[in-house]
Amino acid sequence: MAVQPYDEAEIGDEDKIIRRVPVHHLVWDENGGQRRRRISSALYAKSTEPQQGMSVEVEALMLKDSVDPAGYVTSDEFPGAVAFSAAEIRVLDLMVGYDPIKDDPVLPDNPYHGEVWRKTEARRFTGAQTNGLRDAAKWYVQIEGVELK
Repeated sequence: MAVQPYDEAEIGDEDKIIRRVPVHHLVWDENGGQRRRRISSALYAKSTEPQQGMSVEVEALMLKDSVDPAGYVTSDEFPGAVAFSAAEIRVLDLMVGYDPIKDDPVLPDNPYHGEVWRKTEARRFTGAQTNGLRDAAKWYVQIEGVELK
């Protein structure tokens, strides 16, 4: 982890925080006798490491650099993305901050990367935090045939 968890004051409450949707978080669900494809609840979870958070992208940083956020956050591995406002994250007693990726042996450089962290060290977000993120999520780049919830 590059930084200690913190809440970045420069990220305004109205700023969009983007969470990429990887293919492996798309699941089939039998709900009420209907088969549908939806996003797994695991998308709204943090890493299991105590101080690591949920990986996100900060839209304002991309816009400042004239980078198309929708194009930047999608790929074959990440066909879609959801977004929340920073306020929706903070109301869940979570923090959001910058955590750019640079010179990582496994991950490509990403100056727009951030993290969402718990205020206290823990292995997981609480159920209320995970559910709150899921309920606040809106499509940023929609995946055809996939339901948000």
